[in-house]
Amino acid sequence: MKRDDVIEYSLGATHSEEAGKAIRKKIYFVTALLSIITILEVALGVFWTSMGLPWLAVKFAFIALTILKAGYIVMVFMHLGEERKMLKYFILIPYAIFILYLLYLLFVEATALTTISATTF
Repeated sequence: MKRDDVIEYSLGATHSEEAGKAIRKKIYFVTALLSIITILEVALGVFWTSMGLPWLAVKFAFIALTILKAGYIVMVFMHLGEERKMLKYFILIPYAIFILYLLYLLFVEATALTTISATTF
């Protein structure tokens, strides 16, 4: 008896060898790029004192690298990079505004808490 609830995905793989090479090349590129950014983040976290970097610069670098990595993951793995420009803007701009708002709150409220705690003690 043949099962009808099993889908054979391998039957739909009808691309040519050149297309397969292009897909593998893209996978290797994505893996290498994300690995390089992660290695850069880890190296920055481990060696920031020996490089003489201020902690504020390290925090901003982590934020920037994390946002870069997250944006690239969204573009590649969620196939947003293949969409039209306006759809990308409609999806990414609200997230960018929200992230900037959270960063604003983070730095403003941290300064306010420092000011309040310095005046009460």
